[in-house]
Amino acid sequence: MDSATTATIADLRERMGRMQGIAPAQPVATHEALSGLLQMQAGGIYAADSASLTGLLMAGPSAEGAWCGVVGSTGWGLEALSGLGVRLDRCVLVPDPREAWLEVTAALVDALAVVVVVAPARVGERDAARIAARLRQRGGVLVVLGDWPRAAARISLDEVRWVGLERGHGHLQARQVTLAVSQHASPVRTRRLWFPDVDQVVRPVEPVVAPVSDLGRRVG
Repeated sequence: MDSATTATIADLRERMGRMQGIAPAQPVATHEALSGLLQMQAGGIYAADSASLTGLLMAGPSAEGAWCGVVGSTGWGLEALSGLGVRLDRCVLVPDPREAWLEVTAALVDALAVVVVVAPARVGERDAARIAARLRQRGGVLVVLGDWPRAAARISLDEVRWVGLERGHGHLQARQVTLAVSQHASPVRTRRLWFPDVDQVVRPVEPVVAPVSDLGRRVG
């Protein structure tokens, strides 16, 4: 398929979306530590396996001024969210929606750019499809702590190593993790991150480069 045909198809899809009241998928601001690893799209659903990851996924859009919401308790505090770059003055918190969690999530999806939800129960396919349709129409993003049917991507943490404790004493100063992103049939992509480093910044771990003298000895 040539570029002209591809452009025509994309234009037709966008026009059909506008006619149906559905916003075309657009890239959403993503935390710089995820650059090249995960690009969130408007209308997408993203499942994470840790509370800290949900905050990281929310941080990119929030830093650019997007209104965000959190439904349910996620296990981290406001200070942790702020440290990741989340603007608390543009964040709506519903810590205990109880049995109405799904209705609250749907209502926030209609009003906010990014919604984080801690689902206390498994969501059915029909309810998931209903919320997915709202997301596509509004151009919002849903981040789920746990599993969700037909999520666009699943993000997980593995190989966690803390820095600062030595022989049972000291203070936790930093944490390294391996972040893995799984998207449908695509190969799993991974990256080693400081999450956070000693300055409380989330960033990739720089590869260790051996000195030239060491390389020379190895070759010899």
